[in-house]
Amino acid sequence: MSLASALSTTKNILNNTATQTGVLSTNVQNVGNSDYNRRSAATVTNAYTGATTVQTARTEDAALLKQTLSSTADDAGQQTLLAGLESVYTIMGGDGYSLAPSTALSELRDALQTYAATPGDVTLASAAVNSAVDVATALNTSTTEVQQLRAGTDAQISGQVDKLNKLLAQFEQANKAVVTAAAAGTDGNNALDTRESLLKQISGIVGISTATRDNNDMSIYTNGGITLFESTARPVTFDSTAGYDATTVGGAVYIDGVELKAGQSSDTTAQGSLQALVQLRDEVYPTYQDQLDEIARGLISLFSEADGASQIAGLFTTTTGDEVDFETAEIITGLAGIITVNAEAVADPTKLRDGSISGASVNTESASGFSTLLSEYVSGFETSMEFDPAAKIGDKATLLDYSTDSVGWVEEYRSGATNAAETTTAMLSRSTEAYSNATGVNLDEELILLLDVEQSYKAASKLLSTIDEMLAALMEAAN
Repeated sequence: MSLASALSTTKNILNNTATQTGVLSTNVQNVGNSDYNRRSAATVTNAYTGATTVQTARTEDAALLKQTLSSTADDAGQQTLLAGLESVYTIMGGDGYSLAPSTALSELRDALQTYAATPGDVTLASAAVNSAVDVATALNTSTTEVQQLRAGTDAQISGQVDKLNKLLAQFEQANKAVVTAAAAGTDGNNALDTRESLLKQISGIVGISTATRDNNDMSIYTNGGITLFESTARPVTFDSTAGYDATTVGGAVYIDGVELKAGQSSDTTAQGSLQALVQLRDEVYPTYQDQLDEIARGLISLFSEADGASQIAGLFTTTTGDEVDFETAEIITGLAGIITVNAEAVADPTKLRDGSISGASVNTESASGFSTLLSEYVSGFETSMEFDPAAKIGDKATLLDYSTDSVGWVEEYRSGATNAAETTTAMLSRSTEAYSNATGVNLDEELILLLDVEQSYKAASKLLSTIDEMLAALMEAAN
């Protein structure tokens, strides 16, 4: 080997070690950074220059990335649904269901039983009417809080849509940087990291799939096939609704003009938070509201009074004064929000005993010991009545059983969502760990490689020192 070739080889080694040291140092700095993929300095070797660093390669694993994006979407949807169901659980009063209508109904039945045993006691009459007020209040409050949940969820949908549009705009810029670098043959690894980080964030909002074209140009589609990004970001639109009542229908989310469907079931089909939020707003909360409305209708029916040949609202009526068809098993939307105790019963609780709150008195002799009607009310709690099956908890049950079944429906939904959330969380953890192991930075490995680079540097330094000595000897001999 000539001195010139030896010097050239030494120069290449020093250049290589400098590049490799820089790459390894950057890797070490990003230990634990989930948005950074490990880099490695790729080299080629020829007979004239030896090993030469030609590019900095970024570690990738398309299959594991796809699984990570899918797991992220599944878990985000499931966790969002579970959080919404926990809110309904809170409305019901937690473990004791102290705020649920079923609890208030049980207390009303007990108060009526006590009053029926001593129908001449005005104090017991007042207690029974007060229990009825508690039932109406529980239904009113539950309705208000359910509609507040819907309004809050609507606001969350709006926030997620805004965030998704911003992420898609950022993705467009990152994708342009990747394509430009690929076309020019320059280092686009940082842009690739940014693009991948944005993909993970987008998948948390809506489930996605991707396709890559020339120059690493990427397109994004929802798992339902709607285009999110193809050369440019597609618009995601949503008209938010400021206030909600039981009759309000929330606006749909549109991606590139196509409606995004809601998730279904407790083990939700929602991929990403958006579909789960729509499921909560348009399916879970309204179904619970339907059940509250049916309980309210059942109450008005149970305590209705005779007015000739027909039955009219008695102890329970509406704040609006509107007459309702309480005898037909059909949901009266929003009824639970306007049900109230008749003012006549509050003013004179003994009218409950006599059946004269709105109708004709059944206690024709005005006997203080008259308990027939009160006993009928108590029995009515154990008598089956028809309910609208659209409320999803059956079409025939006693009023108490129906109210309990409503609690059971929420708890069954929440239990299913909890079990599914544990599964999606475990899957996301495994997917993230596998992807990190494949593409992330392992500190021990990087330190070992740094030691190897150090040895190469030492060898180059020794070779350079030897060349220097040889040149010195050559110059001395020439003189």
